[in-house]
Amino acid sequence: MKEAAFETKIIPPHLKQYLSEQNYDLYTPIDHAVWRYVMRQNHHALKDKAHAAFVDGLKQSGIETEKIPNVAEMNECLSKIGWGAGIVNGLIPGAAFFELLANGILPIATEIRKITNIEYTPAPDIIHEAAGHAPILFDPVFREYVQKIGSIGAKAFATKEKQELFEAVRNLTIVMEDPKSTAEEKAAAQRLVEEKQNAIVGISEAEKISRVFWRTVEYGLIGDVDQPKIYGAGLLSSVGESTHCFTDAVERLPFTVEAATLQPKNVTEMQSQLFVCKSFEELMEGAEELANTMAFRIGGTESLDKALKSKSVATFELNSGLSVTGIVHAILKDENGEAIYVNTTGETALSVNHQQLEGHGKDYHAKGFGTPIGLLKGNIELEECDDDMLKNLGIVVGNYVDLEFLSNVSASGRIVNIIKNNDKVALISFEDCTVTYEGKELFKKEWGTFDMAVGSKVTSAYPGAADPATYFNDSLKEVEVVEETPAPLTELEKLYQQVRVIREKNTFCDDCIKKLIDTHDELNRSHKEDWLLRLELLELSIVNPKLNHLVLPLKKDLEELSKINSLKNLITNGLKLI
Repeated sequence: MKEAAFETKIIPPHLKQYLSEQNYDLYTPIDHAVWRYVMRQNHHALKDKAHAAFVDGLKQSGIETEKIPNVAEMNECLSKIGWGAGIVNGLIPGAAFFELLANGILPIATEIRKITNIEYTPAPDIIHEAAGHAPILFDPVFREYVQKIGSIGAKAFATKEKQELFEAVRNLTIVMEDPKSTAEEKAAAQRLVEEKQNAIVGISEAEKISRVFWRTVEYGLIGDVDQPKIYGAGLLSSVGESTHCFTDAVERLPFTVEAATLQPKNVTEMQSQLFVCKSFEELMEGAEELANTMAFRIGGTESLDKALKSKSVATFELNSGLSVTGIVHAILKDENGEAIYVNTTGETALSVNHQQLEGHGKDYHAKGFGTPIGLLKGNIELEECDDDMLKNLGIVVGNYVDLEFLSNVSASGRIVNIIKNNDKVALISFEDCTVTYEGKELFKKEWGTFDMAVGSKVTSAYPGAADPATYFNDSLKEVEVVEETPAPLTELEKLYQQVRVIREKNTFCDDCIKKLIDTHDELNRSHKEDWLLRLELLELSIVNPKLNHLVLPLKKDLEELSKINSLKNLITNGLKLI
């Protein structure tokens, strides 16, 4: 049964390639048991520890304890607050993840952790995404913060080294969740993450946003530092972390953006340091503080430098309103270090108000683009010139002009077109044009038409395209629907299924009692190390007189299994609920 999970929210076309579908029938009875165990534990452990919005949100988000949620139903519940859910396949690039959030779409990985990783997994899974993220979104201020940090993160520049780190982390999550992975493979994946982390010099915008997101949305505490409440999804969805975070092993600090960006995030272990905000309003203020340091807000040469360092498709916007999308390849600077001429390489497109200019797409500017930036001599802001001023400067279609900039860049040629953005001059096209700087030719006549972007200042720069739907149109991938048939249930899975059906019917006929007794016998014969189904059997046996004779044997079995270090907490916590 496949369900579309994004019917109520419009997904930007360039993001659809990251979306998948939920094949609900692929979940096994053990998967549902894992979900049930974690949810029961969290309801018990979090009732006094979680922020009130989480408890209320669980009721409103369509999430049940007994079974893994259907994302289509979650999507319907989220639509009540103007959000939607989009199914993704594991980790997706940070820019895409943040842009989904900015559009009010909660990315949900529908895989579920294996029983061996029931307390914690570094891989995104439906327990983390649905049970952790979705409920708290019903708080309006927190929801606004998530959307705000999403819009900021979508415009954060990353470096090549950061991209390599993402791939290493993605590989680690796959290896850690794969039951076939050996200890050597897990150790090698961990080493690769550490190597890529160590290769990063300085902190990019994307890394800062990632760290703040990690220490707030994922692992945030709120209230008083000494007695905080949990609101971070990583804590809310982890049986182990929701307890561990209140122990002396964790340092709890007052939240500040600066402190939250100092250390790399740790995706492989429980957190040793957590930040406590006073309120969700404080998070909003922190997001704005961080945004004010970023290229998309500050503009100028510094923003172009970040675009250059990213070595990927980026957009810079001029104060005429014209945007240039491409890979920034070179920046010519004056003696003060200010950009006076910018070159892109490869496919480049020009846009105004986030709409590509007709005739100025990446097919036309397929080999790159170059343009001067700055004032004309006489401190003239060319973009602000009205028709009379343009005429006085000789800037009229058909005229041959020699435009000289304060930077000593000059453009000489015959004007063939002038494009305006409302009352601002945005683009001037020349034929027979030569562009020079101190004797060096930046553009030659034989190269064809010179399209000069007009603007005395760069007001913004950010990764991606000004008009992504058009720029990325021919490279968009269709969502591939892979038809998967559920594998036949294993003998152990059949036992889990049998217990689940009986529990849900809640009618303990003689045949049901016999099946439960037979299940216990089969566990003792063939599945001596399974602890979760024994817990479920004990839960039923304690309340049913016809199964009382199973209580002591089950307790004894669980007591013996709890001697295995990795199972001790799981079994102890399970017994507390029973």
